[in-house]
Parts: sequence; structure tokens; C-alpha cells
Amino acid sequence: MSAPNSVPAPALPPAVGQARRLSRYLARMLDSQPWLAEALAASIERPLVEADLQRFVAAREVLYGGGDGALRPALRQLRMWTLCHLIVRDLALGAPLAEITETMTLLAEVALHHAHDVLRAALVERYGQPLSPTGWEQELLVVGMGKLGGRELNVSSDIDLIFIYPEDGDTGGRKSISNYEFFEKLGKQLIQALAEITEHGQVFRVDMRLRPNGDSGPLVCCFDMLENYFVTQGREWERYAWIKARVMLGERWPELEQLARPFVFRKYLDFGAINAMRELHAQIRREVARRERANNVKLGPGGIREIEFIAQVFQLIRGGRDTALQVRPTLKVLALLPERGILSEEAVTELSTAYVFLRRLEHRLQYLDDAQTHDLPEKDEDRALVAEAMGFTDYAALLEVLDAHREVVSQHFDSVFGDPSEEDHSLDATWANARDTEAATNALGELGYRHPRAAAERLAAMHASPRYRQLPNNIKSRFDALMPRVLEAAATTPGADDTLARMLDLLDAIGRRGAYLALLQQYPQALRRVADLISASRWGAQFLTRHPILLDEMLDARSLDNAPDWKTFRASLSEELEALEPDMERQMDVMRERHHAQVFRLLTQDLAGLLTVEKLADHLSELADIVLDLTLPLCWRRIKIRHREEPGFAVISYGKLGGKELGYASDLDIVFLYDDEAAEAPEVYTRLAQRVSTWLSSQTAAGQLFETDLRLRPNGESGLLVSSLESFRSYQRESAWVWEHQALTRARFSAGDRAIGEAFERIRCEVLCMRRDLDKLRAEVLAMRHKMRDAHGSKGEEVFDLKHDAGGLIDVEFLIQYLVLGHSHDHPRLTGNLGNIALLRIAGELGLIPADLAAACADSYRELRRLQHRQRLNERPSRVAPDEAAAAREPVRALWRAVFGEEAAPQR
Repeated sequence: MSAPNSVPAPALPPAVGQARRLSRYLARMLDSQPWLAEALAASIERPLVEADLQRFVAAREVLYGGGDGALRPALRQLRMWTLCHLIVRDLALGAPLAEITETMTLLAEVALHHAHDVLRAALVERYGQPLSPTGWEQELLVVGMGKLGGRELNVSSDIDLIFIYPEDGDTGGRKSISNYEFFEKLGKQLIQALAEITEHGQVFRVDMRLRPNGDSGPLVCCFDMLENYFVTQGREWERYAWIKARVMLGERWPELEQLARPFVFRKYLDFGAINAMRELHAQIRREVARRERANNVKLGPGGIREIEFIAQVFQLIRGGRDTALQVRPTLKVLALLPERGILSEEAVTELSTAYVFLRRLEHRLQYLDDAQTHDLPEKDEDRALVAEAMGFTDYAALLEVLDAHREVVSQHFDSVFGDPSEEDHSLDATWANARDTEAATNALGELGYRHPRAAAERLAAMHASPRYRQLPNNIKSRFDALMPRVLEAAATTPGADDTLARMLDLLDAIGRRGAYLALLQQYPQALRRVADLISASRWGAQFLTRHPILLDEMLDARSLDNAPDWKTFRASLSEELEALEPDMERQMDVMRERHHAQVFRLLTQDLAGLLTVEKLADHLSELADIVLDLTLPLCWRRIKIRHREEPGFAVISYGKLGGKELGYASDLDIVFLYDDEAAEAPEVYTRLAQRVSTWLSSQTAAGQLFETDLRLRPNGESGLLVSSLESFRSYQRESAWVWEHQALTRARFSAGDRAIGEAFERIRCEVLCMRRDLDKLRAEVLAMRHKMRDAHGSKGEEVFDLKHDAGGLIDVEFLIQYLVLGHSHDHPRLTGNLGNIALLRIAGELGLIPADLAAACADSYRELRRLQHRQRLNERPSRVAPDEAAAAREPVRALWRAVFGEEAAPQR
């Protein structure tokens, strides 16, 4: 690749000549390095790949005679050729930003790998291999930080590194030294090999200040020391720095990532990161102002760093729960934010466009003289060159576009990091002096509270409580900033007094969890939505108080617009659970968190009037089926002695879930069936059933999924927990009570082996189609109905029980169950588990009941369910004033008389 002095220099390709005019560094290198023009002519037509860089190093080492003496010139000429190649590709051939940053990252990787291998070999020859106390060979893990870690390296960047080795010990050579000494020597030599300035220049400046304890810390550290540092001394800005950390050398990188991940990405949502990064950015801004570097495209207002902060704060907040956000490149992080409702598509497009523009400008500033600069030039000559390199006619035109980008970035940055609580609030004094109940009563009365005295006394008690007074200062300041806004938000809702009481219950639950306070403090729209939800539903308020992690759902307005995509939800939850295997505790928590989030999204749509009671029940039932189906394989894996790969096991649902009428707080009535001839099957499947029930009903840190009721199995509580298909069939045909056959009308397969589910459905239809004596059936159904009414119906005329009183929901269900059991033999259509409304229609079409009365009864059933749902949303009994349900009752009572010839209960 070298050219003898006697041979004329080859003519430069036009692209090289064009780029030379815009880069003084390229011109100097072409003038001083005779081999470079030929090398560029051979390479600039395509992007460089890792193999190209490795071949170049190998050829240069041969040229310089190999060994340690060839290392420095080979790597420096590699860097020279690569950088000049990129200058031409970028300035003359329009290479995209991604090619430039990826090639620079490859350059750093190849240089590091090669230098490490050469230098380590020499140290091993002298001291022997570094070994653990148990004799395992130890390695140096080189961690790339910042843009190197994110594969975003700029053309004149330094590289941020951290050196780590797994275990302490000693080398195994005749001249033994400790592993620490070995890796410290290797680290120092690596830095010199890359950063030392020789007649060939340098490869990279190396910055080691991001290591534990910075410049004052040891150059290298072992895993144990790093883990201890994270736990005891790691600071918020280091979490930010470690987001992009990437192990570039070393095979034990999974262990290192496992150490770092809990430090960087919190298990729960971490909105406190906003305040920490706001403070870090303020420090940077002060430093920029002190040095008068407002024209710095990296650190100045609206610069590259602000875009990086926007992306990375959401990684810190959510990355522990949403692992997809743990990616390193800034543009990839930004691209994930719209689909999560965090930023709009428009905002991300603007930020991404600005990022590419600023990075391209940054490179052109550095192409001038290969200087690590981010400052706009002051000389007119340099300004003209940079403007032309950016494709502008003059520097003024460049500035106009640059300023527009920076303005947009600053606006988005301020919207993310602006502190809404910095402004004074008119109710600050009300909270600060909350123990003055007279003044607080007057202030709350003016806001419109109906019982301001009671509200003021509650505020005073909270302000005086040890729980509040003992809050850490940083959390207390957030609490104090939030409380006036809570008083204001609650006052604007219907039933302000109840809303405030529920809001205070919520704050009492989350008061020591600064991340949740930070969320409500940072996002006034979330506080507004919380107040509206809590006002509309007492059940919703309690659900949110029990599961405050759901506060994050209040940030995404799309939860009101998007219907659940259950197929996608199931796939993503299954993938997440598989990734957590075998961590059962975390799997249980994740399943609960994801289930609660879906329930909460349905609740917000429900309260907004976007779901009918029937559609809501369909969604909740499908969600429960998904949970059941994903629970089975997780529990099966934990049966120590299994006789087959997949269980021959199914979950059959009854009651509300069986009829797809599940409510927010419904229990699951389930029965377990198996089809397996193995001798050990009953014992194995009993264990599986126990595990499934425990998985669903256990209270973990993330709450509970469902209470389970297993009493509908054959022989009830005295029966076996699981039944074989054949024993279930025999029981239903020969031993079951009529009420059990009534329950069977609403049973269906929910999860597990589909073949068993299909067999169950055949048994169900067979049993329902058995010919019955209608008079005897009528008598038994009426006897059961009277028994239930006597036990649960209302005792006076002041209220109407929507479920149990005559003309209520139970009457509709008993009517349909009687029709199904009595007439399915002749009309198999009635066996379909289609829901009560559809079965009423079918019975009318078949002439079993008057069609017009069937339709009216179906409307009554809808209305009664609506009223029951309304009551349950506010934790009220399913009882209303008789007049409120009078119109809905009459068709039900009329149909009851038409079918049974009597009243189910006396008229009230």
C-alpha cells in the first residue's frame, strides 16, 4: 500500500478532491502520507466492514515487522485511513449518519481487541495467566461507555472505558503477581497504546473518569467491588452513564450486565429520575454558561445532550419494567416512545431529525482539523466551509435551520423536564398552615367543598401525623408541592369531599414512595385524570390505592381510545414470563402487574362510557382465560416428578367466568379435569391443581389475581380436587343434583388441553340434552329459588335487591336454566353457552316463551346488570330504591308467571 517516492502520486478521485477542499485534516494527511491516496481510491466506493479494518492492521504489522513495536504505528495508520475514508464518504458521497458512527465504533473495537491481545500475550509470557482461587483463568472486561457503548461514536471522539475483571487471585507464572496488578498493568498499557501521541498521531483519547470513584478510584476493579459500589455509593448520574454501557471485551459479560442492570433499571417505575436528571442538566447548563459556550452544539441549549437526556430519562423511569427500552442507541430509544404513548410521533420525528442534523454538523466541525470540538466556528473561513459541507449556500442559512432545530429541541426538553411545582400555588399556605383548621375550613369552603370542616380536620391530622413529619426532605418537598394541587383537583370533581378523602387515602399509601409523588408532581394531566377516576368510582380508587404502580397508566390518553388487543397481549406476556424463567416470584408479580394494568385500562374506558356492561364482561373474561392458560405451563414446570412433557389437564369455568359475565372483583368458579391413564396421574394433577389455585390466589408484593372457588367440582368440598373425564361424566349423569346441572348450563372450557375441553363440551351437551320430567324439574327449580330468596332477598319494601329479589337477575338466570334443562333434548340449540340474552332470544324463536316477552326480558336483564355494575363501581350493595328498577322488573315477573305459573316471591 506504500508508494515509492520515484512514482508520481496517483490522480485523486473526484470525491477525494471534493472532500479535501472541505477538510484541512484530509488535505494534510494526503500531503504527508503518500500511501493514503491509493488506499482511499480503493476503499471509498463502499462502507468499511470489520474485516477491512482487520486486514489493514495485519498488512501494516507485516510492514512494520510485527511484535509490540508494530502495534502503535499500525493502529494509528488504521485510524488515519478510516477517518479519511469517512470524510470522503460523508462530505462527497452522502453517506448516512449511521454508517459514520458504526464505522467509528468498529474502529474502536478492532483497535481495542488487537491491542489487548498483543499486550496481554506479553504480560502472560512474563507473569503467567491470571487465575481465580479455584484455578479458573481470568479476563479483562473492557466496558465501552457513552457513544462508544451506544455504537454512536463521533469522528473525533475520545472513548470512555471502564476496566473490570471477575475475581481476585494471582497469576500462575514463576513471577506471580495479583490479578489486580496484572489487569492494572494491562489497562495502563492499553491506554498508552491507544492514547499516546507518536509521530503517527494517536488512535483515541481515553477517558477513564466514569469508573467507580472516578479519578480517585482504582484503574481496575473486580465484580465484587463493582457490585458493592453500586449498592453503597452509586449516584444518579452514574445510572444515566451506565445506560449505554456495553462490554466490548470479555466472555463473562452476562455476569457483568446482571450486576449493573438492577443499579441502572429499577424494578418499578422511577419518576424520581426526572428530578435527578433535571439537576444534572442544570449543572451542565451552568458550566456551559460559565465558559460562554452557548454555541456548543452538544452541550448548549437545544443541543445533542438534551435529546439524549429526553431519551434516557424514559429509559431510567421505565426500563426496569419495559426491557425493550434498555437498548442503547438514542434514535432507537426515541423510536420506541410513541408506541408506548410517552411522546407523540410528531415530537419523535422532530427530535430525531434534529439529532441527525446536529450530529452531522458536529462531524463537519471535527472534519476541519480532526479536533474534538462541538463549538460553532468563529472564523469566517471556517464558517463558510462548514456551511458548504452541510449543503447551505452560506453560514447565515445554516444558522437559521440550526436555530430552528435547537428551538424545537428546547421546547420538547422543557416539556419533559420542566418542573410544574416551581410556580407558587394559591393553596400553598392552606397546606403549609393546615393545622389552622379555621383558616383551612374557610379556604376549602371557598373552593366549593360541602363539608369543609371535616376536610380541614383530615388535612390537619395528616399534616400533624408522624408519618408525614418523618418523611425524608426530598420526598417531603414533593409532597408539599403536590398537596395544594390535590386540593384544587378534587374540588373540581362531583362529590369533591369524597374525592378528597379518597385522594388523601391514596397519598397516605404512596407518601413514602417518591417516584409516585414525582409522577403526579411532574404531570398535572395525570393528577387530573386520577381525581376524575377516583371521583367516579370508589372501587377504582381502592384498586389504584392497592396498586399505585397503575398511576403510570394515567399518562397515556390512548388507553381511552384503543380496544384491547388480546392476541398481542397474550403473546407479549408469554414472552416476558418465559424470559423470567425460572424466577417464579418475579413471574407472579409480572403477571399480576400486567393483569392489573389491563383491568385498569378497561376501568378508564368503562368510566368514560365507552364500554357496555356486556362488552366489559367479555373483555374481563377473555383476560381471565389468558391468565389461566399462561399459568398452567408455569405451574406444570414446578411439579418435580412429571410423567409427560405436556399435562393432559384442563380448567373448566363456571358461574360468571363460565357465562362470560365476569366483573372487576369476581371470584373464579373453576373445576379441574384430566384425561390421562397413567397410574400417577391423579396425584400429579392434584398437585398441579393446588399450584394453579395458589398461583392465582396468593397475595404477593404486586397483589392478587383472583380468589378461586372450587366448590362446584363433583361432590363439592368433600370431592376430589381433580376429576378424570370419565368420572366427571359418570357423576353428571348419575349423581349430580339439579342445581349442578343448572350450573353446567354456564360452564365452558377456559384453559389447558383443548382436546379435553372439546370432550368436556360433548359431556356438557350430553347431560343438558337428557330427557327430564318437566313437572319434577319445575318443582326442584322453584324449591331452589325459594331457598335462595329466603336466604338472600331483601326483607322489607324500602329497597330492591337487584340480584335476589323477585324480578331480579337470579330469576332471569333460573328461567333460562329451566328452559335449557327442560327442552334441550328436543332443541339442542339451547345447549350453546351463548349468554343469557342470546338464549332468551333462541327460546322465543323456538316458541318456548313469547318472543316479545323474551325480548323485553333481555332488555330488563341488561338494565339490571347495568344498575348492579353501577353499584359495585362504588362499593355499594346491589340494592336500589324499588322505583328505580320497577320498569325492568315487570317483564321478568311476567315471564316467570308465564313459565312457572306463580310468583317467585311476593310482590314488594
